This record gives sequence, structure tokens and C-alpha cells, in this order.
Amino acid sequence: MGCFFSNRRKAEKESQPEGGEGRPKQYSWDQREKVDPKDYMFSGLKDETVGRLPGQVAGQQFLIQDCENCNIYIFDHSATITIDDCTNCVIFLGPVKGSVFFRNCRDCKCTLACQQFRVRDCRKLEVFLCCATQPIIESSTNIKFGCFQWYYPELAFQFKDAGLSIFNNTWSNIHDFTPVSGELNWSLLPEDAVVQDHVPLPTTEELKAVRVSTEANRSIVPVSRGQRQKSSDESCLVVLFAGDYTIANARKLIDEMVGKGFFLVQTKEVSMKAEDAQRVFGEKAPDFLPLLNKGPVIALEFNGDGAVEGCQLIVNEIFNGTKMFVSESKETASGDVDSFYNFADIQMGI
Repeated sequence: MGCFFSNRRKAEKESQPEGGEGRPKQYSWDQREKVDPKDYMFSGLKDETVGRLPGQVAGQQFLIQDCENCNIYIFDHSATITIDDCTNCVIFLGPVKGSVFFRNCRDCKCTLACQQFRVRDCRKLEVFLCCATQPIIESSTNIKFGCFQWYYPELAFQFKDAGLSIFNNTWSNIHDFTPVSGELNWSLLPEDAVVQDHVPLPTTEELKAVRVSTEANRSIVPVSRGQRQKSSDESCLVVLFAGDYTIANARKLIDEMVGKGFFLVQTKEVSMKAEDAQRVFGEKAPDFLPLLNKGPVIALEFNGDGAVEGCQLIVNEIFNGTKMFVSESKETASGDVDSFYNFADIQMGI
């Protein structure tokens, strides 16, 4: 009586090709879809409107080079993007996990979000920016910055895929590696600048399928004043702790405060330790320590006469039962803001 397994092995051996060579072994990396670099590049274009729809880049690197009078829209997240030798172009870039690097470009208008932003040997750029770290310019002139202001349905998920927080935006904190005495190589765009006047929406049928809005109250990234001169000596710090509705609560609070005439100066999302809480929250720190283990906190700075009282009223009326830190008084608020953002900037290396 023969063994079933020995009979099966014999049959398998007899079925193999002569010479003892079987089918080549397959590895997981052999099954990966081959990437064609040409699918992730716009090069040598003139007077064209081109782009990529959500899902078409999916975290790959992208290159834009030698384009003139073009409108370019990348409605997806990517790893890094380099823009070289482009002239008179309109460019939108969805969230970039790493760096965006402009080199030898001029007369371009852009909206983009990234971890790192750098400009070298460029002139006359207008950039509506969301950047997690300090933007850098080098050997460049007449570079103007505004706050990122853009929405389409897939954008929030793309920020997550790129590992970017919508609350970490240092768009106005520019570092110039090559300053010129008596001159300023960069400036901020007017606060009332209309994004769509600088970076118009796409006009081709394919790209129009992406449902874009540039209204400030719909922007995925909260529109902040950044380092513009404050309108008042009074600011208020609010810190929201991690939970199921933290982002929604932060957005609601921003809408309510801005609707009452106050200004959003800056935002931050960062993890805190017990010693950080002690330094920022002082005597109230023990109340918040158990909440720090749930995840990063979101901090908002509002400015305007009556900001502290106005914020306290909104928090008590709308967010009653949700634990938040809110500056207690006008006198202590400035110290609260300085303590938190000094700690946050150090932790984030800004």
C-alpha cells in the first residue's frame, strides 16, 4: 500500500520540465506594479492646463520642469515635488509628505501644502502655503506668501496620508538664507487677497470634476493671520485635548470666534508631557494630566479686544462638559500664549 504523499511528490516530479527546472520562484516584490516615471512628471509644456486627479499620484515623487504659461493641478498627495525652470505658471499641489523645492522659477502663482518648503534662485512667486516647518528662501527676490486656503472632498484624507496636520502651519515664519541689507526679499500678500484671483480653478472638464472651493470658511487648513501685526494687545489661548470630536470642536470654535469678529492668529497640534503641562497650565496642570495620554493637543490663539471673555462665553455655551484650557484673564493670556508656543516650537524644531 503506497503513501499518498509519496505518490503526489512523484507525480509532481514527473510533471516538471526536463532538466529539473521548475517555474521560477515568485517574490512579493515581483508582484508590485511597475512605476513609470513619465506618469509622475510634467516637462517641457507650454500654454497647457494639466493635472492629476485624486488617487493618480498616491504618494509617489513628482517632477515639474521647463513649463511655461501652464496651469498645473496635482489633486493628490505625494512624497516630494521639485519644480525647476518654470515661468508664468499657476500651480496647485495637494499635500506633500516631504519637501517642495522651487528652483530657477519666475512669475509663478501657487497653492500648496508640505512638510518642508524651499525656494532657490527664484523671483516673483506668490505662494498660498501650508508648511509644517519654517519655509526657506535662498538667493530669491519678490517672494510673497499667504495662508493656504483650499478645499475638495478628498483633501482631508490626503493630509492624513501625507502625515501632515492641518493645524501645523508656519506659512508666515520665513527664513531668508541670503538677506540683503536694507532690502526684504519676501513679504506677505494682502490679508484680503482672493486666492482664486491668483490661483484660478481648473477649466478642463476632467479637472473640473474635482469639487474645489476656495472659501475661507471651507478651507481644510484654518486660515490664520500668522505673523501679521496683531489688531489688539489682547490674545487668548485655547487648548483642546485629544478625543473623538477634537478636530470638529476646534473648527466649530474657530467659526464662532471669527464670526464674532476675533482673529485666528495661529494653531498648533503637538504632544505634551507632564512637565510641559506644568509649564504651560501652571496650577491647573493636574486637571489635564490624565488627558495628555490620549494623544496630541490642539492649540488655538485668538486675538482682539475682549477675546478672553468672548472665548470663555462660547466655550461655556457650546462646549459645556468638554474639558478645555482657556486663558483665565486678559492679564495672564499673553503669558499663556508665549509659554505654549515657545514649548511647541522647540519640540517641533522651529
